[in-house]
Amino acid sequence: MGNDLTNKDAAAISVIGTKPIGEIVKPLIREIHLFDTYVAGTSHLTDKSVLKTVRIGDELTLQREANNQYDNFAILVLNKEMKKLGYVPERDNLVFARLMDAGKLLKAKVTEITPKEHYTLIILRIYLVDL
Repeated sequence: MGNDLTNKDAAAISVIGTKPIGEIVKPLIREIHLFDTYVAGTSHLTDKSVLKTVRIGDELTLQREANNQYDNFAILVLNKEMKKLGYVPERDNLVFARLMDAGKLLKAKVTEITPKEHYTLIILRIYLVDL
């Protein structure tokens, strides 16, 4: 009796070849649009220069913030350099936090940037990254 785990499919191996795993998996990834919102707290940043680096179309990282004294479901919004831009608004974060706590990967893309007098309005589109 053969061991199915060790059978080699020549056709599959020829397709995979020597490609890095990221190139093999990337076509299988789907981004499912969940919600549009904004970045809260841009007026409270210590270093506001980070706001000048954000561009429409940028992919942003969403990261749960443990031990936030104001919000048990806080989700940080970080730029490419992993610098804090602000938060997903508290009114919008409960379901996203639960998804992230369950191991789901969420990300955001900037769709609009509007400088205001005392803050910068950054509109986000939040996606579930599905494999």
